[in-house]
Parts: sequence; structure tokens; C-alpha cells
Amino acid sequence: MSERKDIIDGREAAFARGGLVYTEVLGWIDLGHARGDDIRTVMRSIRQGESSGNKYYDVTYSQGMSSPYGLIRAGKVITWRIKHGRPDWEQKSIALAMMMTMARTFEAFQDSFPVNRVTDSGYSGEDLVSDLLGFYRVVSVQNPFPMLKPVSKQEALKRWDHYGKTGSFKVKDFTPLLFPAPDKFPHARPQKGMLPPFILTIVPYNDFLSGNVILPQRDKTFVVVGAGNGRMRL
Repeated sequence: MSERKDIIDGREAAFARGGLVYTEVLGWIDLGHARGDDIRTVMRSIRQGESSGNKYYDVTYSQGMSSPYGLIRAGKVITWRIKHGRPDWEQKSIALAMMMTMARTFEAFQDSFPVNRVTDSGYSGEDLVSDLLGFYRVVSVQNPFPMLKPVSKQEALKRWDHYGKTGSFKVKDFTPLLFPAPDKFPHARPQKGMLPPFILTIVPYNDFLSGNVILPQRDKTFVVVGAGNGRMRL
């Protein structure tokens, strides 16, 4: 859940591990989501599976949220079974499809009762586009921010104070939500933007009838209590 205090200067976006920045091209970006650590893990699992020599291998992907002080962590997890022999371009396509599937599932989880009673983060305007940016920072352009035109902290704060918190705006697809500069457009409303070309170079995998990727019957919910002392899957 992004807060006003999370906003940092756009000049820090390329190297910051967390924080919230506003960009003229993709709107608000949660740099925690956009780090791509999850994608690195998935790509590593796929490559390990390809080198295992097994006819099929499993790849697990999850997204979760933590309570204050990290006492409880909960989220969603999926496992896909992949047939050995996938070329590099198809590995990336599968990883993108896994991320997009799980991101939608997790945002729906956050937006459902009772989780939505404690957070407004479900489908928050910056979440899905930040996940997508994180994917491309791993597989394509490590520092895309010069193309995304991040603004200063002062200009970002103006947008937050004029339009309100990002959690008030729900976006259920992977397109940007733009907030025109209030100094120039005081009566403007948030509007959908367009993804830049570098974020459209990989198509999410969808050939699920070939037998090369086998999906589970359903996703699972996990709950971790304490510092990893116990885990429950539903």
C-alpha cells in the first residue's frame, strides 16, 4: 500500500530499492514492485529446470503482503509444469504469463473481504504497471527511466495532493494511469496512457493446448505466521 511518505525524487528511480515515483509515461511506479526480484527468481527456476535433464519441471511463483512488523505474511502461489526444451524467447514468454496471471490473482485477493478491510492496495493504480516494468527491467532494459520521464519529488507531491492517494484509483489491467500536472491542467481527470514500445516486445505465453505448459487446477493461498516459523496453504 503506497503512502505519501513513500514518494521520492524521480532522479533516484534507477537505483532505489523502494519508494514511489511519478513518471510522465507510466504514471505512478512502485519501485518495490518494479525491482524485478520475482522475475529473476522465476527465470532462474526455468533455466535450472531446462538444465535438469527432466522431461518436465515445476516452476513456482508467488506474491504476498506482510502485516506491520512482519508478523504475518499472506498471499497467493501457483506452480506451472513446463516441458523441457523451451527456447529462450519462450522461457521469457512463460515467465511473463506467470507474472501477469499471479499479479491479477494477488490483486483480486487484496481487493476481497476481509483483506480489503485493512488495505486499499488491491488493484491500486500503480501496482500492475509496476509489476510489468519490473519484468522488462530483468529481461530487457535495466534502466528504462530516462524513457519514462520521472518527475521531481516536488512535482510528484503536487499530483498526490491534488488527485489523492493511489489506492483510490483501481486499475485491473497492465496499462498506465496518468495524472496530468495540476499546475497546467487544474480541471483534468486521471486518464489511461499507452505502454511504450519496449514494454510490448514479449507476448505472454498462451499455447496451453500444446502440452508444453501444464496449469494447476487452481491457485493456492498461503499464510506465514511469525518469522517463517509456520506456513499454511489453503
